[in-house]
Amino acid sequence: MNDITGKRTTLRYAEAEGFVYCQKETIERIKSNTLPKGDLFEVAKAAALLGAKKTSDIIPHCHPVPIDFFSIQFEIIEDKNAIRITTQAKSIGKTGIEMEALTGVTVATLVIYDLLKPIDKSLEISNVRLLEKKGGKTDKQITKFVEGSNAKILVCSDSCFSGNKEDGSGKIIAELLNNEGVQVLEIKIVPDEPKEIEQTISTWTKEKIDLIITTGGTGLGPRDNTTDTIKPMFDKEIPGIAEVMRSFGQDRTPFAMLSRSVAGSIGKTVIIAVPGSSNGARESLTAILPAVFHAKKMMRGEGH
Repeated sequence: MNDITGKRTTLRYAEAEGFVYCQKETIERIKSNTLPKGDLFEVAKAAALLGAKKTSDIIPHCHPVPIDFFSIQFEIIEDKNAIRITTQAKSIGKTGIEMEALTGVTVATLVIYDLLKPIDKSLEISNVRLLEKKGGKTDKQITKFVEGSNAKILVCSDSCFSGNKEDGSGKIIAELLNNEGVQVLEIKIVPDEPKEIEQTISTWTKEKIDLIITTGGTGLGPRDNTTDTIKPMFDKEIPGIAEVMRSFGQDRTPFAMLSRSVAGSIGKTVIIAVPGSSNGARESLTAILPAVFHAKKMMRGEGH
């Protein structure tokens, strides 16, 4: 099974469909409810629900997920002598629920096949497929705001600036942004000096950069100056970003509560200060990407 501990918990949705083709006479028997094994759709519905719940038991690499909503519909398509089955499923979790929707459809088609085979030897199951999937990082409603975005990264570290330590967090942030399709224009290393940090942020915001991420200087140490330097510069603070990063990190380490990460905007640039540790930077970015780029639309006055 894939490791999903790094994924965010989001609302997931999936819709699937499948068809059972039969003879015209079989359609008439279904409509008149004169089948030898009783009510077709009620049995298929119950089986689909049970099948969806058992998905992780029969598909080896599927993670068990909570099914918070599941529905199934049946439609008789007379001109094609077919029964169309559709399912919809919702879950709030770390991984998608499309396999549960597909399993529900598949089980329903098999049950319909079983109930109709005494009277119809031409049955055919066909076109089982996923119709729609929403939620997670691949959601088009989220990813579309990333298109054409750029970013710069500011590493605030005395040791990295002096060459005594190699930068790790800046490179991790760049990799994560690149994976989302964001163009990283520059990675700059400065010491933990308020004037250096302030000057760089001021220069970059005048260049109309979409996103500036600083890493380092968000802790409680005597040289942790980034948070105190950046926060007064904001036109608007965006507390929700920092809250999400700390919440995501807290589920993985009890030390996340000590982070003083902040986020805000200057003009139409979003500035986010994340921890200097590699894990802290990675977890913070994982928690907010790519949804943070929705801020671009809001700051352009295009609403939510």
